[in-house]
Amino acid sequence: MQVIYEDNHIIAVNKAVGEIVQSDKTGDPTLADEVKQYIKEKYGKPGDVFLGVVHRIDRPVSGVVLFARTSKALARLNKMFADKTIKKYYWAITQERPAEMEAELHHYIGKDEEKNRAKVSVSQRTGYKEAVLRYKTIGASERLYCLEVELLTGRHHQIRAQLARAGMPIRGDLKYGAKRSNEGGGINLHSRRLEFEHPVSHEQIVIEAPLPDDRVWALFGK
Repeated sequence: MQVIYEDNHIIAVNKAVGEIVQSDKTGDPTLADEVKQYIKEKYGKPGDVFLGVVHRIDRPVSGVVLFARTSKALARLNKMFADKTIKKYYWAITQERPAEMEAELHHYIGKDEEKNRAKVSVSQRTGYKEAVLRYKTIGASERLYCLEVELLTGRHHQIRAQLARAGMPIRGDLKYGAKRSNEGGGINLHSRRLEFEHPVSHEQIVIEAPLPDDRVWALFGK
């Protein structure tokens, strides 16, 4: 586990591909439990350690995940996420050339519970919620394109589904139309950066997660 920011009220870690943030039906060990154990050992805390989960990223996705270490921070961060005052930036790699190098995508997203898959519509439907993101192309190699995505709403599988609908499925994401899977089962989507006002000190905080250490991400940065 890689801790990338830590103070008395919040802690942020760089999640690896394949880890789950909170417990699910698999019963696999969670990132939240790992962070709790880290705090318990580092600070010699007896008994249960308080840790608030304020957001999640999908299992095949890597990158920064923010947790609250106090109830005050948890309440305020929950409100900040709900009010969309926390800026969230992701990096995504696609094998398809973007039709536009920079654009804002507007869709409506519903959820297929049986297949755990987002359904995307260009018009409003019953049960669908508005989904908006902005992207810009920040790098290209012979066969790949790297996009920086600013997530303006937080819907189920939003980036994966919207980019696929725009003809740019994320590399390795078979669920949304990628041509083949990645080794290890992950996808090339990385929660790169969070920008927000600290919930207690009110300082401006920028937390950036280093890219996974592999040959594909190495084409576009560290």
